[in-house]
Amino acid sequence: MSYVRANNLTKRFGDNTVFEDIEFTIEQGEFITLLGPSGCGKSTLLRSLAGLNPVDDGEIWVNGENITHQTPQQRGIGMVFQSYALFPNMTVEANIAFGLKMKRWGTADIQREVAKVIALVDLTGKEKHYPHQLSGGQRQRVALARALVVKPRILLLDEPLSALDAKIRKHLRQQIRDIQKEMDLTTIFVTHDQEEAMIMSDRIFLMDKGEIVQAGTPEAIYTQPANEFVAGFMGHYNLVEAKKAKQLFNLDTEWKVAIRPESIYIKEPGRQYGSHISAPRVGRIHNHQLLGNVIRYQVAVDDCQLTVDLLNRSSERLLANGSQLELLFNLNELQPVRP
Repeated sequence: MSYVRANNLTKRFGDNTVFEDIEFTIEQGEFITLLGPSGCGKSTLLRSLAGLNPVDDGEIWVNGENITHQTPQQRGIGMVFQSYALFPNMTVEANIAFGLKMKRWGTADIQREVAKVIALVDLTGKEKHYPHQLSGGQRQRVALARALVVKPRILLLDEPLSALDAKIRKHLRQQIRDIQKEMDLTTIFVTHDQEEAMIMSDRIFLMDKGEIVQAGTPEAIYTQPANEFVAGFMGHYNLVEAKKAKQLFNLDTEWKVAIRPESIYIKEPGRQYGSHISAPRVGRIHNHQLLGNVIRYQVAVDDCQLTVDLLNRSSERLLANGSQLELLFNLNELQPVRP
């Protein structure tokens, strides 16, 4: 039996149905990301699992126990919010110890467990600091430590990194993942950032308009989009109309065809290509963006605008706007996608 099981979960606010008949299972120790655009229902679903938003229908099971009607305190679930939600008049160690005090632990046991988790989240030396004396990343680590110290059955993370700058986000997301693996902690993480989901997750539940439209490993979600929404949301896919796909790829389909930017190549003189590579199509560069190690070109081919990603191997190979070139398509990577 799966460690977490959601059966036909439904949540409404008045006449607004946020999600309906949501079903999924999660294994113990998995890191699951709820990914999707703003307003798709992912945070409401997370709060429903925590017991902060009671569901209108359905059941939530954890380790064989029906927790659907339990209070948040009874569920044994830890939650970290985007806003940190720290007590401003308490020190770091007092904030972390709060949950254990509510459980009426002894002073020596509290001190021991708080010291462990402070070391785990790399806050040694900050024990006597107050929240206003900490950086955003440090405050988020305090919030994480406060959730971890009570040894939750499940850890829920509601966009905890969205308020941080890029460098701190990269460091903290790796730290969260390392801690999760070390503790073998079943974790559900909410984000709208595709890169974050791809890097951190064992599996992704991609949501749209209150539905889980595709669930799978990051690789499966990225390379095998279930429909147009998934292809449009993940990885800057090119979506080519069926009629144009026949012209460009000699492919007969009634659906749009998705192809990733890195699966389109610029023909290099003298290089041999395999049978899985299409015949060349003449195009012209409309514009380009330098994204560090990748150059993203917008190329016009037969009235079709395509995004093409190439590794930035040297500045000498940068192609100017207006340049004419020949594009090749990896035919093995073409993905017809249903609406």
